[in-house]
Amino acid sequence: MAIPAAFVFVPVGVLFLVSGLIVNLIQLVFFIIVRPFSRSLYGRINKNVAELLWLQLIWLVDWWACIKINLYADEETLELMGKEHALVLCNHRSDIDWLLGWVMAQRSGCLGSTLAIMKKEAKYLPIIGWSMWFSDYIFLERNWAKDENTLKAGFKRLEDFPMTFWLALFVEGTRFTQEKLEAAQDYASSRGLPSPRNVLIPRTKGFVSAVTQIRSFVPAIYDCTLTVQNNQPTPTLLRMFCGQSSEVNLQMRRHKMSELPETDDGIAQWCQDLFITKDVQLEKYFTKDVFSNLDVHKISRPIKSLIVVIIWLCLLMYGGFKLFQWLSMVASWKIICLFIVVLVIATTTMQILIQSSESHRSTPAKKPIQEQLIST
Repeated sequence: MAIPAAFVFVPVGVLFLVSGLIVNLIQLVFFIIVRPFSRSLYGRINKNVAELLWLQLIWLVDWWACIKINLYADEETLELMGKEHALVLCNHRSDIDWLLGWVMAQRSGCLGSTLAIMKKEAKYLPIIGWSMWFSDYIFLERNWAKDENTLKAGFKRLEDFPMTFWLALFVEGTRFTQEKLEAAQDYASSRGLPSPRNVLIPRTKGFVSAVTQIRSFVPAIYDCTLTVQNNQPTPTLLRMFCGQSSEVNLQMRRHKMSELPETDDGIAQWCQDLFITKDVQLEKYFTKDVFSNLDVHKISRPIKSLIVVIIWLCLLMYGGFKLFQWLSMVASWKIICLFIVVLVIATTTMQILIQSSESHRSTPAKKPIQEQLIST
């Protein structure tokens, strides 16, 4: 049953705010005292610390909104997930694609070591953006003159990454909307390219840079195609807070990095062909209700995220009780003021997080320019 968001915003917002600040503080301490001496040790510590925060969002998917994921994959891909470094490509169709990617990473045991190439504004998001910065996400300015070196430095850090990692890259550069699709179709028509119907035209410069820099130590590309189940509502953070469930289909195909072309033009064409294939697959699904020829696997919901949320909730209630005891010695109006401030900050934090995930607030539609760097 759907629940008014207001009843969820406050308790979840307070929990996320307090626990998030604690996690950020712990990350900061280890960033200062460990990272300068051992990036490897810092990475292992930060993986576990970051998951204490990120698992709360996994709980939101698994246990609160009960989002159902139908995974289409072959046995080899399932066997290798979480056991090898991978560059993850996905169409960017909904507001929570990134979160569903986190769910799959958590199932594979590499949630805390999952990375992404993102626009620089994301690192300023309260709590979640700060934790990504401490976790060595790669943030770009969408200016190739500046971002080329940022990418090279980011890829260089991955060479001796101490754990299995997934590096996510949304090569469409922005989330799918009808307005952006029309802009992509206009661009395709002007350049004599196949006109897309269900995806945007990939911007390949960032992908080419990634493949060129990391192919020596990243053995695979995970090609993900995501769509909402027909006749199901599109999941968003707001819907999830309201407890509204949905069902999504996710296909994951593994491509060996060694099989990609060697030249930049060949790599770019490989990426473009990949998205033409995605477009055909999605069109077939929308018209014939046939999504994939791979076996479907039902994704279970591990109890770990639920345990983490329960522990955080118990700690918050205990801390709040002790704080109330201490504050009982001061004026009651001060207690009320403090309570109001905490609620306002928590609610504002959650509102910022939700708004930042909404498709209509993402990069404005414009003709995709292949020379422009891809970023999330």
